[in-house]
Amino acid sequence: MAEIKVPELAESITEGTIAEFLKAPGDYVEQGENLAELETDKVNVEVTADRSGVIKEFLKEAGDTVEVGDSIAVVDEEGKAGEASSSSAEEKQSSTEAKSEETEKQAAPSAQSEDSDQVEDDESGERPVASPAARKLAREKGINLNEIPVRDPLGRVRKEDVENYEENKAKASKQSSAKESDKPKPAEKSEQAEFGGKPYAREKMTRRRKTIASRLVDVQQSTAMLTTFNEVDLSNVMELRKRRKDAFQEHHDVKLGFMSFFTKAVIGALKQYPYLNAEIQGDDILLKQFFDIGMAVSTDDGLVVPVVRDADRMTFAEIEQEILRLSKKARDNKLALSDLQGGSFTITNGGVFGSLLSTPILNSPQVGILGMHTIQWRPVAIDQERMENRPMMYLALSYDHRIVDGKEAVGFLVKIKELLEEPENLLLEG
Repeated sequence: MAEIKVPELAESITEGTIAEFLKAPGDYVEQGENLAELETDKVNVEVTADRSGVIKEFLKEAGDTVEVGDSIAVVDEEGKAGEASSSSAEEKQSSTEAKSEETEKQAAPSAQSEDSDQVEDDESGERPVASPAARKLAREKGINLNEIPVRDPLGRVRKEDVENYEENKAKASKQSSAKESDKPKPAEKSEQAEFGGKPYAREKMTRRRKTIASRLVDVQQSTAMLTTFNEVDLSNVMELRKRRKDAFQEHHDVKLGFMSFFTKAVIGALKQYPYLNAEIQGDDILLKQFFDIGMAVSTDDGLVVPVVRDADRMTFAEIEQEILRLSKKARDNKLALSDLQGGSFTITNGGVFGSLLSTPILNSPQVGILGMHTIQWRPVAIDQERMENRPMMYLALSYDHRIVDGKEAVGFLVKIKELLEEPENLLLEG
């Protein structure tokens, strides 16, 4: 027999929650095969078997929290598939047979004892006279025959007397409990009273959701976060996409989306305003001279931010392909820690869900995050005499005011606006 233990997961991760077991007791597992899936604060990881054999039992259950080094399963290296389940079935069968034999042995003496009890009752005046069925039922229910009211003129306790006594006793007990529950309990407040008796559902937060909640609260408490807004006219970007999207997809096998334009615009603005591509370490400001851009992705388990590495060295097609790859991994719970670590700036696109305007929260320890929003056609003044309908988007930049001043933040958004409204400039500055 050998135990399967939780291996070293990754730097800074010491525990996780068992999301599910991928095998069952009795299954044969090969060395290196996935045995269970763990949900950690950042990503889901698989626990693999470090030896081959038959799973005899699991030492933990789905939903349990385990730490690195904890044993979660026992494997029989000499066993064959199905042994665990078959032996369990045999044990249950033998146990059932033993119980049935014991019941048969006790059946005959039981009948005899009832007859003898009846004889004793007739001969002695100390014990009440009762039918065998009544005495048996009273013995099973733990009822004293002397307490049962008798309707028989001869004083004989019958089976229905025992049943009526038990029924009346149950009713009295319920009434007593109801009266007790009606008494006010000042120390306790029922959940039903909290919602006025209306239906509700209670759901336990996942480990990842708790981590997201904790980090968001920490960011707001530990940074001087401020948000500034602007809007951008996307007429030229949309016209360019319309002209080039078919040829682009045919040549690169990926759609030409808005994210590549915004990524290039962010990089161009970061080059001009480097303090938005930095972080605070103690009393120092760490200015990052690389452009690893985080892309917020919404999943069923919460928001994750995989990172597009060295985005400044990528073409539009490479950026779109990398975003597509990371988004798919995120939604399939296949992201690795390396996909999430080390970003220098983040872009989040609430516009895909219809958001018109929002205030994004910083992705610590970064000091800047750009929020994109839905594109709306709105009348725009071209000059003092002309109005035109244009595809407009509101932009929001949240930044850490400890190292980024308002002038820099506003200038950063204006630069993005300029680059997107004249997208040819992205080839020169992005």
